[in-house]
This record gives sequence, C-alpha cells and structure tokens, in this order.
Amino acid sequence: MSDLSKVPVTIVTGFLGAGKTTLISHLIRNAGGRRLAVVVNEFGTLGVDGDILQSCAIPDCPAGNIVELANGCICCTVADDFIPTVEKLLALTPRPDHILIETSGLALPKPLLKAFDWPAIRSRITVDGVLALADAEAVAAGRFAPDVAALDAQRAADPGIDHETPLSEVFEDQLACADMVLLTKVDLAGADGVATARAVIAAESPRPVPVIELVDGAVDPRVILGLDAAAEDDIAARPSHHDGEDDHEHDDFDSTVVTLGEIADPAALVARIETLARDHRILRVKGYAAVTGKPMRLLVQAVGSRVRHHYDRPWRAGETRHTTLVAIAEREHVDAPAIKAVLAG
Repeated sequence: MSDLSKVPVTIVTGFLGAGKTTLISHLIRNAGGRRLAVVVNEFGTLGVDGDILQSCAIPDCPAGNIVELANGCICCTVADDFIPTVEKLLALTPRPDHILIETSGLALPKPLLKAFDWPAIRSRITVDGVLALADAEAVAAGRFAPDVAALDAQRAADPGIDHETPLSEVFEDQLACADMVLLTKVDLAGADGVATARAVIAAESPRPVPVIELVDGAVDPRVILGLDAAAEDDIAARPSHHDGEDDHEHDDFDSTVVTLGEIADPAALVARIETLARDHRILRVKGYAAVTGKPMRLLVQAVGSRVRHHYDRPWRAGETRHTTLVAIAEREHVDAPAIKAVLAG
C-alpha cells in the first residue's frame, strides 16, 4: 500500500472527444463521500471543459476545487503551472481526499508522470492510476491507431519509411502509460465495433491491462479509484515513443478560436462543422453558441463529423450572447480564415 499520508491522484488521459469530461462529471456526482479536486488541462485558449465541470460542483467538490489550465500542456509548464496548482489544492481546507487530472486530448501522459517526482510534491501525492479513455467507434474505424500488420510489412520492405502519424503516436503513448483502459461510447460502436476496438487495444498495449466498457461515463468509482498503482515509481514499465527525449513538443497540432454573433439555426451550424471535418480535416470542435430567441446557451461538442449539442444552462446576467468555438487539427490543416468562413456560413 502507498503511504496513506499522500493524496492519491488519478490521471485521466485519452484522445480528443473520448469522454474524459463526461467521466469526471460522473465521478464528481458519485464521489461516495470523497472530497475531490480537479485539474483540467485544455488545448487552446477557450476553456470549455472546466466550465462544464464547475457546473457539476457539489459540496464534496465545490467550484473552488476545480482548476483549469488553458493554452498549455501541464507537463511542459511544470514549474510555472502544474506544481503551484497542486500545492494550492493540497493547501485547501479541508484537504482533498483525491485529485483528478484531466489532460488535454493531445497530451503525452508519461512526461506528466515524471512531474510527480518533483521534490516539492513527491512526498505529498501519489499517482493512484492512469486511466486511458478510448472511443470504441473511432478505434474500431481505425482513425487513431495504425494498421500494425501493414506498417510492419512496409517497414520490412523499406526500414527508412515511417508511416506512423502524430495521432497514432499519441494514442499508443496513452495506452502504454495506462493502468486501465476505459472503452467509451460502446453503444455507438455495436458489438462488432467493440470487439474490433478491444483487439486493437490488445495489439497496441505493451502489457495486459483491464479494459472496462462505458456508456456516458457511467462507472462505479470503486472500480477506477483506489488502484494504488504508485505509477510515478513504475515509469520504466510504461514505454513511450518519446523515451530518451528531454522534452516533447505539440507542434504537430494547433487550434484556432472563432467568435461569431448569434446563430439562427443549430442544424445549419452542425452542417458547417461536418464540412470542417470532411473538407478541412478538423479533428475537434467544441464551444458554445447563442441561438436567436433562445434563453439557454447551446453547448457544442464535435469529434470529426460526429456533432453533439444541447442547451446546458441559461445565459447569465451580464454575459454577452455570442458564439465561440475552438477548432483543433494537425497544424498544416489549421487555416484560421478558412475555418471562420465555413463556420460563419
């Protein structure tokens, strides 16, 4: 068992739109008496996930226990952002029983694990476990994992060729670091899709790990919290594409924020987001929209061409009614004027 004086930390990683925020929202609402604190790391300047989670705040996880770090990878800004944030959470009264860290969908979890070796916090916290979320439908479709057999055949023919994409490396590094894989959106994938996704995960994982199937983030917290993995002491067993590098870069990806006025038709906005995915190779769109004549704010979450939206809360007094969306893609596909033109219609 780990030192009981240490606060356990669960790292929640996974690709863009895999369901990390949905899972943490469920954990907040079903904390089982634990006092929780949450650190959310966004990619891009528009904070969406932190606002969603703060709307889920309860007495055991008040809004003040939910901290958002936007526009920067926490494992790249350890001294400036991550360590001070953790120290502030540990100084809360009462002290949290458990801290949840939601990484950016583009984050590599292993460098974050190394941050837990910093003297300022090592004696006070321990990594209870790393949870990697994987979208069953997307994995089954082969969007985020390479065809291993084809890749091996191509490499055998020409060892100088590397056909791995940045997305596949992120996906593989997240799996390699995981103590447990949570297979999300299994209702959308169907039985065959789930079986295919499980096979892909088994092929990509460097060691056997449990795979749990989820719908809408619903899982018994007893299954995923209290793993006592002490992952910071087990880094060598978690291989990475970036092992041996002093740091890592996120230059393969970029984001742009688009601000518009009110929209008249949510269905038309959905169609424009689908166009971005199809014609401009945008990976992720998320944000809020003001709909003409509607007192509620429209929350928009898109993964590729799959777009979900719902009215999440009323516009607050003094808030400017406008539409703000962040689009994320591989850097070469982020053409800010073109993206804004599509979304503006």
